[in-house]
Amino acid sequence: MTLDMPQFTIGIEEEYLLVDKTTRSLVINPPKSLLKECKELLGNQVTNELLLSQIEIGTKVCHNVQEAHEDLSKLRKNIVEVTARHGLAPIACSTHPFSRWSEQEQTPKDRYELLTREMQAVARRMLICGMHVHVGINDDELRIDLMSQLSYFLPHLLSLSCSSPFWNGEDTGLKSYRLTIFDNLPRTGIPTEFQSFSDYKRHIEILTNAGVMEDSTKIWWDIRPSAKYPTLETRIMDVCTRIDDAISLAALVVSTLRALYRLRMKNQRWRDYSSMLIRENRWRAMRYSFDEGLIDFGKGSIVPFEELLDEFIEISIEDAKILGCDKEVMATKNILKRGTSAHRQLKTYELSIAAGKNKDEALNDVVDMLINETAADL
Repeated sequence: MTLDMPQFTIGIEEEYLLVDKTTRSLVINPPKSLLKECKELLGNQVTNELLLSQIEIGTKVCHNVQEAHEDLSKLRKNIVEVTARHGLAPIACSTHPFSRWSEQEQTPKDRYELLTREMQAVARRMLICGMHVHVGINDDELRIDLMSQLSYFLPHLLSLSCSSPFWNGEDTGLKSYRLTIFDNLPRTGIPTEFQSFSDYKRHIEILTNAGVMEDSTKIWWDIRPSAKYPTLETRIMDVCTRIDDAISLAALVVSTLRALYRLRMKNQRWRDYSSMLIRENRWRAMRYSFDEGLIDFGKGSIVPFEELLDEFIEISIEDAKILGCDKEVMATKNILKRGTSAHRQLKTYELSIAAGKNKDEALNDVVDMLINETAADL
């Protein structure tokens, strides 16, 4: 059966933490007028999140990466300007360097109250933020097939996006500590491989009929068919502090999906590997980012990440050129040169300590770095 060419539209969602510019701590109870001001400027492209110290934005449906870059820049810029009027700032990272989850207040919303009532302390600890990339694929069967194939690349994407090395004021030793918190929820991680969309629906119906979840929005896998839009939603990535890194990774996602679709049209597909093996690379990405490489399952050995990224780019670059985002895909190499946000946070902390500052002062410097980088190049 011949499939209609997917639209490969793009949508990017980012969650930010709101900090007090003076104390650098999370603002526990931001002014009620703040979200109202944001909505007056951005409409339904901005919303609250589980905790009052979080805010979420989402681009419109964009037809190319450049359009997504423009809209994301507008959203970030407006959030920066509105929060500044209240002495606050957003930071685009997945954990705060030192503020504690136990001190935060939950957003009074039925959906969130239901979540915390069901999940208890597991949900209350969710002081984490992520970046989600939606790609428009309007065929149900194709979404399921491409979800299975893209799963192999999810650890690679995480490696390039890490931004959560600190938790409760401590260096965790992980570049993405966020996922250790998120994975405590049910229905997270690498998805099961499904044979068809009807197979996927059967699994969802068992859980909804049993009453353990309302609908498929309560599936929180690293990649999932969106329950709200005709998209495939990649969710594994930490929030990128630099906007150009976020755009590069979105370009890599959409280009790779187009490449996998092109293979399918030739009756070919990316080789399948078990979720057990992919989870091993996922852990390595959480622990090391790209510093210690990932496992090449074909070779059965750990390979430097630079080689794997070259392979990743080679797979997607033909389609990136067709989509007009080959420069953005090639720019993923810049992340290796300057490090992820996690690398830069740790370096900022180490330099501050070496300069004679105490732990609290060094962590404040990390927050200042995050404030500045979040607002840069908008």
